[in-house]
Amino acid sequence: MSDQKLSDVTTGTDTSAAGAATSGATSGDPYDASSRQTTEGAVYTVTGGDWDEVLAEAAGDERIVMNLGPQHPSTHGVLRLVLELEGETVTQARSVIGYLHTGIEKNLEYRNWTQGVTFVTRMDYLAPLHNETAYCLAIEKLLGVTAPQRAQVGRVILMELNRISSHLVALATGGMELGALTGMTAGFREREEVLHLLEFLTGLRMNHAYIRPGGLSQDFPEGAADRIRDFIRVMDSRLPDYDKLLTGQPIWRNRLQGVGYLPVDACLALGITGPILRSAGLPWDLRKIEPYSGYEQYDFQVPTSNEADSFARYRLRVEEMHQSLKIVRQAVDRLEPGPVMVEDAKIAWPAQLTIGADGMGNSLEHVRKIMGQSMESLIHHFKLVTEGFHVPAGQVYVPIESPRGELGYHMVSDGGTRPVRVHVREPSFVNLQSMPAMCEGSMVADVIASVASIDPVMGGCDR
Repeated sequence: MSDQKLSDVTTGTDTSAAGAATSGATSGDPYDASSRQTTEGAVYTVTGGDWDEVLAEAAGDERIVMNLGPQHPSTHGVLRLVLELEGETVTQARSVIGYLHTGIEKNLEYRNWTQGVTFVTRMDYLAPLHNETAYCLAIEKLLGVTAPQRAQVGRVILMELNRISSHLVALATGGMELGALTGMTAGFREREEVLHLLEFLTGLRMNHAYIRPGGLSQDFPEGAADRIRDFIRVMDSRLPDYDKLLTGQPIWRNRLQGVGYLPVDACLALGITGPILRSAGLPWDLRKIEPYSGYEQYDFQVPTSNEADSFARYRLRVEEMHQSLKIVRQAVDRLEPGPVMVEDAKIAWPAQLTIGADGMGNSLEHVRKIMGQSMESLIHHFKLVTEGFHVPAGQVYVPIESPRGELGYHMVSDGGTRPVRVHVREPSFVNLQSMPAMCEGSMVADVIASVASIDPVMGGCDR
């Protein structure tokens, strides 16, 4: 019996002559990963090529190269920052993304148009209702339909509530990262109020899939207007506390003022939108400039500042929460009885969905309507649910104003029941380009404040 080992029992590496010859083999391309043959096939070793390059460049100098993230609590989950330091000063900064990649854009090509809502709501998981709305508006533009008035008002209410909850997380996590723990606990306390209300209105705290092509999946429950007004009263009493707690606090001001400076010309050169652009003095808000869902009918202001720093972005987010409450207050008064889904039966699934007595499933009344009308009705419902509806061929781009800036959906249809391509102009991805411009030349501690002021959500960035 030969004493030659065919494979290493611990790693599965093929140690035969043929296998050993391929160990560490590459194609000669410096960007290719090295590979080795195992009993299970080829295994590729992917190393941080960029990290190796940075280390090589810094060798022999009085410079330190530091990995901040992706597991660092202040890098918003899974963002990796490679910082080159001279003492405490950042001389070079680069962001490395992709640690939360989900392939949502590609997955949308394998689901019908309605099913896509459950994917897009999971991208920017702090602004799920904005993603649902932008996705559905793009589909409705391809279909040539407009959601009923009650559905449009409902969407505005949900988006503005979502904007408040998103800004509260930005404020709370920013406070946590800078050591203002009371700001964190207060921010998450208020966010819970928003999530309780969203759960009452849509059935879920997050990832709602409540906004559907053609309108809403179902109407708001009874007593919705009263619950929303109660929430407005609570928030009106609590939001001024943030000015007392943080705005005038000397340590908070010193940590944010003059930090993460990005003037308007740099914002425009990098395509930056949202609170970062408005903090530089440009009142660019798509709700005013290219109104959608009836925003032109609401009275609200677009707050701006000229300081272009992290403190200005904090103050803008607080003021935007006040403005969102103002919009919600007007929208509740506009909630008039009516349908929440288009009349077209070829689109309106699940049209008049009624929840069962146990709060789950479909009510007997709904089942009787589908099962008892006719065989044609049942076949139509079955095909609509399993295959989905056809969307005319064409392509559209629909942008809306998310809490982080311009969120746009570029959508292509070939006339089928599934999209050919969906590409998202995601504000976290674009805004993250500003990180080196904000951080290079500043202290390491200021990097934390700058990234917090960008408010990136990596689920949307990596999608």
